[in-house]
Amino acid sequence: MSDLYLDAIEQARVYDVAVESPLELAPKLSARLHNEVLLKREDMQPVFSFKLRGAYNRIAHLSDAERARGVICASAGNHAQGVALASHRLGIRATIVMPRTTPDIKVSAVERMGASVVLSGDSYSDASEHAARLCETSGMSFVHPYDDPLVIAGQGTIAEEMLRQAPKDLDAVFVPIGGGGLIAGIAVYLKHHSPDTRIIGVEPVDSAAMHDSIRAGQRITLDQVGIFADGVAVKKVGEHTFELARRYVDDILLVDTDEICAAIKDIYDDNRAIVEPAGALGVAGLKKYVRETGCHGQVLAAINSGANMNFDRLRHVAERTEMGEGREALFAVTIPERPGAFLEFCRIIGDRNITEFNYRLSSREEAHVFAGISIREASESEAIRQAMEQAGLAVLSLQDNELAKLHIRHMVGGHAPLVRDEVLYRFEFPERPGALLEFLTRAGGRWNISLFHYRNHGAAFGRVLAGVEVPEVERAEFEAYLDALGYPYVDESENPAYLKFLK
Repeated sequence: MSDLYLDAIEQARVYDVAVESPLELAPKLSARLHNEVLLKREDMQPVFSFKLRGAYNRIAHLSDAERARGVICASAGNHAQGVALASHRLGIRATIVMPRTTPDIKVSAVERMGASVVLSGDSYSDASEHAARLCETSGMSFVHPYDDPLVIAGQGTIAEEMLRQAPKDLDAVFVPIGGGGLIAGIAVYLKHHSPDTRIIGVEPVDSAAMHDSIRAGQRITLDQVGIFADGVAVKKVGEHTFELARRYVDDILLVDTDEICAAIKDIYDDNRAIVEPAGALGVAGLKKYVRETGCHGQVLAAINSGANMNFDRLRHVAERTEMGEGREALFAVTIPERPGAFLEFCRIIGDRNITEFNYRLSSREEAHVFAGISIREASESEAIRQAMEQAGLAVLSLQDNELAKLHIRHMVGGHAPLVRDEVLYRFEFPERPGALLEFLTRAGGRWNISLFHYRNHGAAFGRVLAGVEVPEVERAEFEAYLDALGYPYVDESENPAYLKFLK
C-alpha cells in the first residue's frame, strides 16, 4: 500500500496552483525550548492553507467526462477555498455546500473564486449530507476533504519538500489532525524516506477523533466536537486516513484551548504570522512534547497548516494566551468581611500585576474575590494558593475551569436570593438568526430563565451560559428537552465557580 502512495505523492499535480512553502526557523521559540524549531509555512499558500494541494491533485485527475459534470464538496473553510480555486484554474464548474452558520467573509471568498455556494444546515455534517444528495442527483464528482487517496497524496508533497529543505535530519514532525488527510500523506512519505523521524499528530482535547479511534482499534464517532479549532472539528476520521495513521504515526498529543492560544502568539512573535487555531496545533503539540520529554538539541518541525483567522476571534485568543503560557493564575478567594482583610489579601499578592479583579459582597461575614494574577511560571500559581491558605483564606484555583474562563470572569452581579431550583448549563449555539428564539420557543415558556450570558468569539457557534428554574421533579423532562434541542451542552450546576459567585 505504501508504494502506491509514494508513487502518487511523487507524481502529484499540485504546483500548477500551490507554492513550495518555506521551512523557517523560529529563533525565539528555539532559544526558549533549547531545540531547533522549524515551521512549515503552509499558511503562505494562495488560499492560506495546505488544503489546496489535495483538492487540486484530486480534481486534476478527473476524466474529461467527469470535468464536464463539475465537482462538489462540503466545507465551511479551507477545503472550500481549495476546491474553488483549483476548479477555477482548471476551468471546471464547482458547487460548495456550506453550513448556514458560515461567516459571510468565507462565503464571499469562495464566490469570488467563481464557485456556486449552497447553504444548508447548521453544521458540517448537515452540509455534507446535503452535498451527498446533490452529488447523486447531479452526477457531479465529490471532492472529499481528506478520505481520498489522491487528496492524501497531494498533502504528502509537504513531506517531500521538508526533507529537501531541512538543514539536517528531522527528529520529529508535529502535524495537526482533523480528518487525517494531512498526517496520512506526511507520515507515509516520511516513514519511508526518513524512518528515524518521529511522526506526532496533534488534536484538541475536545476533538480527538483520531486519538480515540486508534486507542479503540477502530474508527469511532464522537458525540460532539469542540468549536474553537474549527478547522479540525471532525466527529469521525477517514477510512483511508485511519489505516495510514495507525500504521505510520508514532504518537498523538492532545492540547487544550489555552495551549493553542499560546502557540498562536508564539508563531506571531517569531514570524509575524497570525494562524488560525487549527493551524497552531503543531506548535502547541511541539511545546507539550518538549515539556513532557525534556528533549534538548533536537530538530523539531511543526506544520503551520492554515491562517484563515477571523479577525474578531483575536480578542478571545489574547484573553486565553497568558493562561496558555502559564503566565496568569486565576483564583476564587473568600475573605472575611472585616477591616484590614482586603489589605492582607493584597499583601499576599505582593508586587505581582493583577490582570483581573472582581469583588462581590456575599454577606456581612465574608466576600468573594475573583482574581487574575500575572506570574512568571506555572509553579508560581501553587505557591500563591498555599500562601493564601496559610493566611486562613478559602481559595479555589480556577486554572482549569472552563466556565470561569469563558463566562464568569466577564459577568456582573452575584448571588440571586430570589431564584429557586436553578440549574446551570453551558451551550454552543449556532451563529444564525433565530437560534436563540428557537431555544426559547421550544422551552414553551414552561421554565423561567434566571441567568443568561452570551459571548461571540467570531466563530460559527456562540457560547451561551443559561440558568433555568427547574423544580426537582421536572429535571428529567428538562434534560429530555435539551437532548431534543440538539445543541451541545454541559451541566455546570455543581461547578465550584458557579456555587461561589452566582448560585
